[in-house]
Amino acid sequence: MPSPMMKLFGYAVRHGALRFVDHTGHESVFGDGTGKQVTCRTTDLATEFKISADPTLAIGEAYMDGGLTVEQGTIYDLIILLMDNVREVEPTLWMRALERMRWMLRRAQQLNSIGGSSRNVRHHYDIDGRIYDLFLDSDRQYSCGYFTSDHVDLEEAQLAKKRHLAVKLAIEDGQKILDIGSGWGGLGLYLAKLADVSVTGITLSPEQLGYSQRRAMDEGLDGSVVFQLEDYRKLAGAFDRIVSVGMFEHVGVNHYSDYFAKIAELLSEDGVAVVHSIGRFDGPGIANPFIRRYIFPGGYIPALSEVLPSVERAGLFVSDVEVWRLHYAKTLRNWRERFVRNWQKAVDLKGEKFCRMWEFYLAGSEAAFRYQNLMVFQLQLVKRLDALPLTRDYMLDTERRLRSQKREHLSVVPAAE
Repeated sequence: MPSPMMKLFGYAVRHGALRFVDHTGHESVFGDGTGKQVTCRTTDLATEFKISADPTLAIGEAYMDGGLTVEQGTIYDLIILLMDNVREVEPTLWMRALERMRWMLRRAQQLNSIGGSSRNVRHHYDIDGRIYDLFLDSDRQYSCGYFTSDHVDLEEAQLAKKRHLAVKLAIEDGQKILDIGSGWGGLGLYLAKLADVSVTGITLSPEQLGYSQRRAMDEGLDGSVVFQLEDYRKLAGAFDRIVSVGMFEHVGVNHYSDYFAKIAELLSEDGVAVVHSIGRFDGPGIANPFIRRYIFPGGYIPALSEVLPSVERAGLFVSDVEVWRLHYAKTLRNWRERFVRNWQKAVDLKGEKFCRMWEFYLAGSEAAFRYQNLMVFQLQLVKRLDALPLTRDYMLDTERRLRSQKREHLSVVPAAE
């Protein structure tokens, strides 16, 4: 009996060089022979049926479970070969029906209640924290770095990201700053070193909280930086500056209006907020089923067309929008290569299955940013039109000044015109 994947690859793979070995050992070649040779093998018929029925989910599952192996090239090479081909073929009737069903379920899958959000965050972040040290930079920045040139390494790119956010926030002495989704504390601590400010960082991850609090104490900043285990919806108070990096992807489309309404409530009248998030170029969509099930349950990558109406309804003004195109592809390549270099250490911590799952997540994410529809956006939000200087020159001037200063002490931003 021919493998059901023969029909799938025969329909989808028109160019490139793919050699497929099915569970019986039968070999087939697909594509036009151009580019890098990729060879993959399946171990059983059940895996082949699953992949042919739902490749966007089952390829990752099969690689994670060992039912699919890549014998020539890497899983990243297989993913980009398939991505490059799939965008040129019409989806089958079955694939369209599957996508339609997922579209209909997307809001139910993003019902991120306070309890549900906490469980979802712990699923990803409250694993052995040593895993993150195997592939992140020394500051544990788990969001897109800012690559100012092709020669910048990961450490420099993550510092540049923090610097870029700081100048958009227009930090001044005496301000109260809120970091929604403060991660392992790196950004909040960085801001506290730039100026005499009070920083509150909130997270839903007990692992991240403990790590951040220890860092603040070790760096002598526990008097100016406070980290709390808190949901943004339960927070009260007033803040001069609000920043949120890599957290908005966990909010869910059902909760965008609540999210921006809360920012408006917490932000002082002359305050500034900056939201940094992954986004999609091609309009509203669905969460990748593998990522949603195994990596970020409840997560969703928004299109700007879904976000901006909620900003407007909250009474906030968008004072600046910036889109980063290939920066996350570069970041993810660094993470993936570091993770693979530390493979045995990761296996010792979490096992082979986890490592294959994580590699597929990093590889698929990099490929999506490099070859599909993903990007990063930063929204700068204000309540008053005169809250910031009239032009963006203050950002460029302050950023240059910070780069030139070894300790990156931030001067007061010029008053708004």
